Amino acid sequence: MKQQRDICPEQGLHFRCQVWSRVVEQLMHRVKRRKIEDKREDSPESVRLALAGMTGPEELSDSTEVVEMDDVNPNRFQVEKHTWDGLRKIIHNSHKNTRVVINKAPHDFQFVQKDETSPQSHRIYYLGMPYASRDNALLYSDIPRKVRKDALLVLSWKPMLNHFQASPRDGGFSREEELLRERKRLGVSGITSYEYHRPSGLLLFQANSSLYYCSDGGNNTFTTTPMRPVEIKSESPGTRMDPKICHGDPNFIGFINNNDIWVTSIETGEERRLTFCHKGQGRDGQMILESVTWYLEVFHIVFIFLCTDVGIDNPKEDPKSAGIATFVTQEEFDRFTGYWWSPAAREESDGGKTLQVLYEEVDESNVEVIHVPSPALEERKTDVYRYPCAGSKNPEITLKIAEIRTDNLGKIISTQEKELPAPFTSLFPWAEYITRAGWTKDGRYAWAVMMDRRQQRLQLVLLPPALFIPAHQAEASRQESLEALGDSVHPFIIYQETSDIWINVHDIFNPLVQTSDEEITFITVNESKTGFCHLYKITSMLQRGSYAWANGYTHSEDDFKCQVKEEVTITSGEWEVLANHGAKRSSSPQIWVDEAARQVYFQGTKDSPLEHHLYVVSYDSPGEIVRLTKPGFSHSCSVSQTFDLFVSHYSSLTTAPCVHIYKLQGSEDEPLHKEPQFWASMMESSGTDNCYIFSFTGKSGFELYGMLYKPNKVVPGRKHPTVVFVYGGPQVKYLRLSTLASLGYAVLVIDGRGSCQRGLKFEGAVKDKMGQVEIEDQVEGLHYVAEKYAFVDLSRVAIHGWSYGGFLSLMGLIHKPDIFKVAIAGAPVTLWMAYDTGYTERYLDTPEKNPKGYEACSVALHVDKLPNEPNRLLILHGFLDENVHFFHTNFLVSQLIRAGKPYSLQIYPNERHSIRCPESGEHYEITLLHYLQQNL
Repeated sequence: MKQQRDICPEQGLHFRCQVWSRVVEQLMHRVKRRKIEDKREDSPESVRLALAGMTGPEELSDSTEVVEMDDVNPNRFQVEKHTWDGLRKIIHNSHKNTRVVINKAPHDFQFVQKDETSPQSHRIYYLGMPYASRDNALLYSDIPRKVRKDALLVLSWKPMLNHFQASPRDGGFSREEELLRERKRLGVSGITSYEYHRPSGLLLFQANSSLYYCSDGGNNTFTTTPMRPVEIKSESPGTRMDPKICHGDPNFIGFINNNDIWVTSIETGEERRLTFCHKGQGRDGQMILESVTWYLEVFHIVFIFLCTDVGIDNPKEDPKSAGIATFVTQEEFDRFTGYWWSPAAREESDGGKTLQVLYEEVDESNVEVIHVPSPALEERKTDVYRYPCAGSKNPEITLKIAEIRTDNLGKIISTQEKELPAPFTSLFPWAEYITRAGWTKDGRYAWAVMMDRRQQRLQLVLLPPALFIPAHQAEASRQESLEALGDSVHPFIIYQETSDIWINVHDIFNPLVQTSDEEITFITVNESKTGFCHLYKITSMLQRGSYAWANGYTHSEDDFKCQVKEEVTITSGEWEVLANHGAKRSSSPQIWVDEAARQVYFQGTKDSPLEHHLYVVSYDSPGEIVRLTKPGFSHSCSVSQTFDLFVSHYSSLTTAPCVHIYKLQGSEDEPLHKEPQFWASMMESSGTDNCYIFSFTGKSGFELYGMLYKPNKVVPGRKHPTVVFVYGGPQVKYLRLSTLASLGYAVLVIDGRGSCQRGLKFEGAVKDKMGQVEIEDQVEGLHYVAEKYAFVDLSRVAIHGWSYGGFLSLMGLIHKPDIFKVAIAGAPVTLWMAYDTGYTERYLDTPEKNPKGYEACSVALHVDKLPNEPNRLLILHGFLDENVHFFHTNFLVSQLIRAGKPYSLQIYPNERHSIRCPESGEHYEITLLHYLQQNL
């Protein structure tokens, strides 16, 4: 979960309801007893003590209700009350108008330069949704060398694949695919990602729970007709995930299967397992009525779930994995892989090669085990997860290298697992998370970005491949390897960042060509220096130390640290370089470095915090920054490897999204001043919204921005009900805010403190007090809009959001019940000590160190402040939610019942954190509209 992020009962439910009933019954009994003993009203302390003792429109239809004017305040605009079927029709019409724009825009671009004799300068590969299709497809367009200036050239979307069915044939995804889609917030089906190997023209992708490849563009042999992809067969059971092309030899494909790294040859079909973490004991076994205990030690909350589990995998008995990012790493740090091919292949004397894979090995033995209901509810199954709650233990991690030795025919001769010469916790005792990793361009070093648990210290570390020694050796052999290693082979800590607030993880580490063994130069970003994220060129000395590995390693604080020889500030000012832009869904780089011209292209907010633009700057003599995209729009760009073309997906309040290609032309005298020339269109705009941007200075001193959707038909002298959206929701892409405006609501979105891309001070305002400053800003913005626009009715305001937005909706009703008449909370976090370590501890530290902070922002401990009137609170939650577990809603509801508070609850039995099923999505949208029209 992140702020500004969508984190957006059949048979078997009765069994679990009985279990939960017993839990709630014990809860109520013990709290009641505590109340009698304490002789006081309910308080968070009484809750804690009680829990500690537990063991376990379009047009009106015939279905529209007519409002009698005698019952209506003449100064209020009354939203027409539609029946359920009437609302369904409105939703269907809304979907027709929005799906094309939202889902079908091309993305994940790869430019390939063509031969100079070709009439086309480039071919561009991308993913998109062709006309009359519901699935993402792999597509391409050819970009001509010359265009007519007096005509609009719209490029054809051409299919790479011939009649290929990319969606699962049975209509479903494997468990691994389903969970990855949740972490990446993927709402489309078909081909959702692909890899492209430029020298060979190889394209690799995953579809139908299998792997496929095709070849196009290698050595300029571009195809002009759709191809039939080749399926990569496997004899291994289970779904193959995270496929990657070996850069040193594209004949080899890596993938993850059953928590281990495998490799296959597309030429010979040979398949080899590289790591051996997965025992496989849980795949066919069963656990019957196993008690799983979940401890939240600081508040002494103990729950026992009694449930039947027919295991797919048993994390409790099989806690290790290789090459897989953990839940927290995926969800909170946006890293979705755990292994990285070296770009270099070492040529051997016999004509063979040695290929290397850096990977993360994870041991979750000490991480809490939880059960979440399985999609197969009718079989009374549960899915088992390792989930580290705030204050509990995280997984143990280390980095290893797998080596593959081939002969001169490309056949695998042997594989070998290599490890660090000392335990990871000895080398880097402060490191809790590996947030990014990879290789330098020449393969000379592996690298990793490490962060401490509080997320206030970050280090960038180089790891020479020679540092890794063979694993699983006998003691005598291991000692020989350590002695042969040499004292001067060791890690290099080439950069460090610290912060008193927290460090936001980013994707920018771009090492330049290394011309000396004594130093390395790279481009990265730092947010802590000035409070704003900016680019820096760093040169660090690779100082050799002496470490007697054979004698055993003892850590010292200054070990491996390198001196920074030079630090050049490339950008500066009270604005931000976008360092994590679109990371969840896009594989595009965050910056594009032209080493020949000594320039870096980046995206940022220099012109306005409301607009994203593409800029270029010299990193040798920084100063002038040139904007390349049109002002008045917000752009998401990809730049070609030849730096003469870029594609922009852009929009504004008055222009719906469109995708255009621009050609960059400049002079040798002024290489920085490039003139972007419109070249071709890939998608044109269609329609606009009745939306307005406003800004005001809050009591905090910050300028706050907001977006207001005016009701389509404002009635003079009438006040309209208003809906405040906080951090979106899972279906905002379908239920557009303009749909509410079309029904007569004013819709308000305010970018308050705590949100990103406004500087660390602005974002850090929520430190240790989540849900408090945000609500203050929402209320300030609401009053500002009401003073400026007479149609806003402050007596009829609803607040709605999903995940963190659901939490804020509850906080709004708790702390401002006089402002918010209705709160609609989707998948809310209600007890922060029950959410994960990576997110929660960033903002609140651990429950042990900050118990008051946790108590203050855990809404389930403050239900006594909720209003007593019915029809003011609606809670929605997916029963299978593996992120914000249904426990949060269950615990909140039990507290509401105990306190005698009214509420409405809508459960989606087969949904996880995001609503995926179209029928469930439609039901959610109709439920939202119906609740608003009846109660606001």
